[in-house]
Formats: sequence, C-alpha cells, structure tokens
Amino acid sequence: MKILGIETSCDETAAAIVERDAAGRAHILSNIVRSQFEEHAAFGGVVPELAARSHVTHLDGIIARAAAEAGMRLDEVDAIAATAGPGLIGGVLVGLTTGKALAASLGKPLIAVNHLEAHALTARLTDGVPFPYLMLLVSGGHSQFVLVRGVGDYERWGSTIDDALGEAFDKVAKLLDLGSPGGPHVEKQALLGDPKRFRFPRPLLKEKTLDFSFSGLKTAVRLAAEEIAPLSDTDVADICAGFQAAVAEIVRVRAGQALERFGDGATLVVAGGVAANKAIGRALQQEADVAGARLVIPPMALCTDNGAMVAWAGAERLALGSVDGMAFAAKPRWPLDSADMGLTHGH
Repeated sequence: MKILGIETSCDETAAAIVERDAAGRAHILSNIVRSQFEEHAAFGGVVPELAARSHVTHLDGIIARAAAEAGMRLDEVDAIAATAGPGLIGGVLVGLTTGKALAASLGKPLIAVNHLEAHALTARLTDGVPFPYLMLLVSGGHSQFVLVRGVGDYERWGSTIDDALGEAFDKVAKLLDLGSPGGPHVEKQALLGDPKRFRFPRPLLKEKTLDFSFSGLKTAVRLAAEEIAPLSDTDVADICAGFQAAVAEIVRVRAGQALERFGDGATLVVAGGVAANKAIGRALQQEADVAGARLVIPPMALCTDNGAMVAWAGAERLALGSVDGMAFAAKPRWPLDSADMGLTHGH
C-alpha cells in the first residue's frame, strides 16, 4: 500500500509518500519538507498565525512535489494520512482539512494521525523495530518516556513537569543571543567550552521518578550569565558546555532508570529534534551499553517533523483496518496515552 502523509503541526510544511510492502517493510518514495525558519526568525519563536498562513500558501505545492518525486498521480495512493494533533491548532487544521478534501475528492480512506504516534513509530519505518520498545521523545514541545506496546497502545512512564528539553535549549540560546533554532547553536558553542567551569543543577535527579524538570536549570543558566555579564565568547561557550553536560547527565540517568524498569532485551528508541544532539546521543549509548539494550536513533531528517513519519503511522493503522471519518476534529492537545488513541474502524 502507498500512503500520502501530510504534516503541518508546527512550522514545517511537509508531505511524503511511503509504501508499506507485503512483508511490512517501508519504502520512502518521496519526503518533501519546507521549513518556515526564515519567516519566524525575526520573532525569536514560532508565531502561530504566520505558521498557519504559510501552510495554506505552500501545502498544495508540496503535496504536488511529493507525488511528482514518487513518480505517481495522487489518485494512485491507497489512503491519505494527515496529522490531526497535537500542535498549533491553526496549522493542524490546514493539514487535516486538506487531507479530508483529498480523501473525499479521490474516494480514499482518511487516517487522522497523532503527531506523537508518528514519532513513536518512526523506528519501525527506519529500522523495523519490533514491539514492545521504550521511546524517549525529546523535542521542542515534548520530553517523555513512553512504553510502546503496539499501534495505538502506549503507556507514558514519565514526562516534563515544566519545560520540554528543546524549549530549554531554545531559551538558553535566546538568553545568550545565539539565534534560533537554539539546539544546534548551543551544541556548537558547547564543543568550544569547558563543561566543568559551571556546575549547573540537575533537577529531580535524586527522585525516584521518570519525570523531567528543566526550568530550574534554565534559571541557573540565566543567573550565572547575569552574574558575569558582559559575556566574552569564552563565557558563552563555557555556559553552553555546562548546560549541555547537565542535560546529558539528566537524560542518561533517567534512561538508565527506564531501561531498568523495562527489563531484559530492551530497545530504546529516541525521537524528536533533540535526538540530533551528539552529546545526548553518546550519553544514551553509554547507558544502553550498561543495560545491554539496543539504542535506535533514526536519521535526523526523520527525527524532526516530516511527512514520511505521518504516512508510515497511517500505513501501520490502515494495515490493521483503522480508518477515520470526515467528522474527526483537530486536537491542540492529544496525549499518546489517552483513551482515544485506540484503533478506529468507522468510515
């Protein structure tokens, strides 16, 4: 089966066509992503109204490009999958409405995809990881450990009680005038700095919980920067190195606890944009090695928001006979462990 996936939950306008073969293996036929980075740069963050307007302007063209790159006509796909939440509601509405219009006009089934489920299933798209497995989702909006038992079957083991990890990176970058997106800038500076100069706190680390907290760490970074202002290039690099060292240790310790809870034969899958951070990747590999677990980090282009992951989540659901009706409503909030994540069989 060949599925068109549409993703518009934040500031990437994306569409892809993915094929799921008879053996359940994935083949990405096209994957087009248009970042709105330039459009939001002046505002220091994503402006929801601007994002939605940009999706409206560009989505049709991106879908057409995805079909052209796959060497197909749109009426040759077997189903339309579109992100239906969670995310910025204006953007989600654009993608879901477009998906509904295409499904109706082409007479194809519609699959309303949870954006977090698309991230959760990416390791099956890239590495064919069997259920069950443990997922660490670290992005601009989410930081959570989830037990992935099967399609539509998730148990959240821990999440952030304040900021998401990607958000913490962005705020530190903004504080230090490094530009956005913050993660890559902070990582680049951290490579030049001394991680031992600033010993930042590791919130909640002594607690027996799988939850995260990053706001106290962010405050400590701000206070350290204010205390020695004006900052030299060395100061900036050292602060970034200290912040990244704290974050990597928090994630490493939490991952160790989660793997211990999972037990033998664990696979730990990392998803979301923060998965690109090499220091965090190394820390997780170290912990996986200790636990005798397998660590899977999909290629970067498939960790950040994209249409291929949405198409694949649609393919996994369609293979189990799950489709959605035209009345399906966009959801700004839609936790993975909510009751309405189960498989639907209505038209």
